[in-house]
Amino acid sequence: MNVFEYIASYLRNDLLDDFLHNSLLPIDPLDNLALSLAMSGIAFLIAFVAGRPYIEYLKAKGIGKQIRIDGPEGHFTKTGTPTMGGILFNATVVLLMVLFNVWGRLSMLLPLGVLIGCSVLGGIDDRLNLVGGSTAGLTARFKMIWLLLFATITAFILHYPLGLESIYIPLFGQFDMGLIYIPVAVLGIAGTANAVNLTDGLDTLAGGTAAVAFTAYGIIAFLQGQVAVVTFCFAMVGALFGFLWYNAHPAQVIMGDTGSLALGASLATAAFMTGQWLLLPVVGAVFVAETLSVMLQVTYFKRTGGKRLFKMTPLHHHFEMLGWSEPQVTLRFWLFGMMAGLFGVALAIV
Repeated sequence: MNVFEYIASYLRNDLLDDFLHNSLLPIDPLDNLALSLAMSGIAFLIAFVAGRPYIEYLKAKGIGKQIRIDGPEGHFTKTGTPTMGGILFNATVVLLMVLFNVWGRLSMLLPLGVLIGCSVLGGIDDRLNLVGGSTAGLTARFKMIWLLLFATITAFILHYPLGLESIYIPLFGQFDMGLIYIPVAVLGIAGTANAVNLTDGLDTLAGGTAAVAFTAYGIIAFLQGQVAVVTFCFAMVGALFGFLWYNAHPAQVIMGDTGSLALGASLATAAFMTGQWLLLPVVGAVFVAETLSVMLQVTYFKRTGGKRLFKMTPLHHHFEMLGWSEPQVTLRFWLFGMMAGLFGVALAIV
């Protein structure tokens, strides 16, 4: 046995039980659910109370969003809206987890690390994409390289120290994947981060659908007795709701890449921690639809010499161009996301 295998074996023996049950001491699942729901309420209050002064701070510093000129004309009024609102809910969750959970539940460190890392990456992009700035943000290739790096580190932690390598298929059970698990986890985490980022184009759209997805995985984690994942997911829901108070149409603040990249990556990490990551495209059906619309549009455009399959992508813009108002699009996408989340929880049970 080499040094790496010895360390991995040691970590598995000491931490795998903590990872699976997410506590150094036995905790009653119902007690933990009560704590997690209370944590969600506290997260909402913190984000709600901190929201107003934070928005005023963003305005004072001139941290306003540039709007793409090829987007719907109605979006031009959003130019200058304070961005980097993702810090509001990300910082809230990190604060609560560090104060109340992380020292007793080591498995909390993984989703928190992903949340912080992707939030920093998104924050750099947002800072370079301000009104009057000299650039339009980081290039897509640069962001993807860093996302893949974060996702690769996360995948190795999931596979080696924590010993995760299986896939659960509803109705058929659990199957080991071996080393194939690592590239699948990398693609799942980076892909979900990008999918949520594409969804972040209308007021409350990304935040609301992400809150639904985190709720679904919070329920799935509760059914498995995964204490830390339950707490993390519901804390994210509460913090997102606090942010959505100010993101309601017309938005007073936009989450930006600071929020969307972190949301997608941490959601996928939570999904892989439950082992029910195959259900991520179901629970996150809205994110999948948004991403597929872009991929199909680009492919169709190239193969037909300039014709368009949708009026505009991502998909939410297509419905805007059909005449739906922004609140109509977001509410209907919310409803679709809720039904997808319920269906995903149902599949996790069978």
